[in-house]
Amino acid sequence: MTPTIADKRRRFAELHQAPGCFVMPNPFDIGSAKYLASLGFPALATTSAGMAFAAGRTDGAVDRAYALSHFRDLAHATDLPLNADFEAGFATDAEGVYESARLCVGAGVAGFSIEDYSGDRNAPLFPLSEAVERLRAARSAIDASGETVLLTARSEAILREAGGLTEALRRLAAYAEAGADVLYAPLLRTTEEVAEVVRVAGKLPVNVLVGWPGFTRRQLEDLGVKRISVGGALARVAWGAMMRAAKDIAESGRFDAFAGLPASREIEAALVERPSQ
Repeated sequence: MTPTIADKRRRFAELHQAPGCFVMPNPFDIGSAKYLASLGFPALATTSAGMAFAAGRTDGAVDRAYALSHFRDLAHATDLPLNADFEAGFATDAEGVYESARLCVGAGVAGFSIEDYSGDRNAPLFPLSEAVERLRAARSAIDASGETVLLTARSEAILREAGGLTEALRRLAAYAEAGADVLYAPLLRTTEEVAEVVRVAGKLPVNVLVGWPGFTRRQLEDLGVKRISVGGALARVAWGAMMRAAKDIAESGRFDAFAGLPASREIEAALVERPSQ
């Protein structure tokens, strides 16, 4: 029996309460979502970078309407719950974040993140009071919907080199007080940094981004991490393979990169078959 959106949302919430740590990889289109679902992952997440690349745009250059359409496509593409990278909510103020969050819930996602990146290179983060207000607006929109949708608070302090871990911890603590369900600070590089975020989170689950070799799922689980995502890494894997093959053709007239490719029927099998729930 195909799960409903409500079923997926309940399952996503249960994953955050269950023991252990789960990996939530990031597809960049319907095909990659279906393939990842065929491997038995318990949930999926969107990637703003992968979504933008697939649309022929740079990360952050996709508008709200496009993002919501992308979320809706992926939320209905598989039987798995979907978490959305909703960037800064595609809004200039808290009222706009409320409306965006309301629309995001309507797209069928099981969760979404709101980050504190302002888009201004001279002042990369929203002032903390404003960031908290924006997060509370998203929380209010979810609560008003009556749906079980998890809100991830994401601090860009490390990624944007705007105060580093110290600022990220300060902000995550405030976001926890503002009603976040999950805390997330991209670009943690060491076990010590991960442990500090887990400490500040307390009973709240923590998401860790892994987009490079280093951490293992077991290591992060032992540190108390609940959820692992890979951001745009899988999209970059796909782009990397395509770029190398295309350059080889353009520069040397060779097609060696086509050796060892999966057969079309192998790809198609993953697209038409859904794992049992």
